[in-house]
Amino acid sequence: MVRGSARVWGRDTVEFGRVTGFSDGLFAIAMTLLIVEVAVPRMIHTGSSRELLDRLEELVPEFAGFFLSFALIGRYWVAHHQMFSVLRGIDYGLISRNLVYLAFIAFMPFPTALLGDYFDNPLAVIAYAVTGAIVSALEVVLLRYAWKANLLRVKVTPEVMRWGSIMSLSPVVAFLISIPVAFVSTPLAVLMWLITVPFGIYMHRRAPAGADVLE
Repeated sequence: MVRGSARVWGRDTVEFGRVTGFSDGLFAIAMTLLIVEVAVPRMIHTGSSRELLDRLEELVPEFAGFFLSFALIGRYWVAHHQMFSVLRGIDYGLISRNLVYLAFIAFMPFPTALLGDYFDNPLAVIAYAVTGAIVSALEVVLLRYAWKANLLRVKVTPEVMRWGSIMSLSPVVAFLISIPVAFVSTPLAVLMWLITVPFGIYMHRRAPAGADVLE
């Protein structure tokens, strides 16, 4: 169908299915690559349990990075899935913005590996925080574009859109605040990313009427 001078492909079109299929596939690949970056430790004495345990202990930061990023990308996938579930169609504007968003999702395994290998280096923490902040900000870009371009098949009031934007931007704030903290303590900087959990619970309790369409 055509909206003004812009072409809009409805939910039942091949184009809509290709975009959602491509997006889901990229999320799956990015999440799989996270564990690929964690190499099996090499041992001198292959029969030594003590040596294997020591090597596994050295991989703890990489394991932590894997589970952290798996949970984060999983959260992004859920939000992306929810947004596409309320779309009545897509246009070139949304497709192009979605590609930019997916580019940073695909990039996530790199800062994850960096964080796992150099957890004590503030620049590794900063690289991860900046990437996470960009992805979270792009969530808002996608949603607000779809809203303004009349691509949503549900009614979303300005109050609900404001609430949804705040929910998506809260990780951006947490990531950005953690950047200067990383120069003082990298573990503390990483812990600061978790403040979005209690904030999310608080915001859900203050959700405006009709906010369930974005959940």
